[in-house]
Amino acid sequence: MNRNLDLDLIRTFVAVADSGSMTVASKLLHMTQGAVSQQVKRLEDVLDCLLFVRKTRKLELSREGETFLVKARELLRLNDEIWADMTSQPLRGALRVGVPFDLVTRLAPAMKAFAEAHPYVDISLVCAASPELSGAVNTGRVDVSLVEYVASEAEGEVVRIEPLVWVSGRGSDAWEKRPLPLSMVDERCAFRSVVLGALADKGIAWRTVFESGNIEATAATVRAGLAITTWLVSTVPAGLEILTPQATGLPALPPFAICLRLPTTVQPAAQEFARHVRESMSNDAGTRRAQFANIA
Repeated sequence: MNRNLDLDLIRTFVAVADSGSMTVASKLLHMTQGAVSQQVKRLEDVLDCLLFVRKTRKLELSREGETFLVKARELLRLNDEIWADMTSQPLRGALRVGVPFDLVTRLAPAMKAFAEAHPYVDISLVCAASPELSGAVNTGRVDVSLVEYVASEAEGEVVRIEPLVWVSGRGSDAWEKRPLPLSMVDERCAFRSVVLGALADKGIAWRTVFESGNIEATAATVRAGLAITTWLVSTVPAGLEILTPQATGLPALPPFAICLRLPTTVQPAAQEFARHVRESMSNDAGTRRAQFANIA
């Protein structure tokens, strides 16, 4: 006898898998933590296997959960595509997309795919620091935005969680200098207070070498050996070196969540763009998890 999977349960499972936390997933889904837990348990009962390994501080996917996550994403994607194809008219109008400076390159594939699928939508890009973009979403100045948060404080829909890492030029000894020379992309950057707080906790004095909204200029400063910086692991430019706390004595940094933020009133183009972002950023999930494990 054929049996049908409950898509609501699958959406809850994917939200928990992406965020690594039932608490964070409950906020994203506008559900209680107990309801999220019950839905995951119901799905595990239906599939007759454990999807998560429950550890003290976090949830990790079991081997079965890793396998099911790939199929679950495909199922949700196909469901959403069918719904859009059967119910929607061609999208038109303007779409204002917010993105932090360091995620512009990561967002490019989603923008290209969206533009090809919806040629009548005019996209304009708003680049700013995450705190500014969060405010822009709240006030309706952008229609959809990627925003970076400390993972434990994530708002919106978590599409990826990544390590924040120390970065140096290859062969540079800048990390050994005191005060520690830092190059930050922007003084309003979401990473700044976390990085400076971690250095203060460790008693490491620091000085600012360069601050600019231009990520390429920051990379050039680091590549020249004048300073070190911090980036999400997937955004580290080629030719630069990741520094580990174990090898350098630099403080460990918390993971950050890359989140999709949408205003209370969401236009159809923004919903569709968000779908492209989810798909684009989930395509390399297995590779990224292996990369994160090597850094950890």
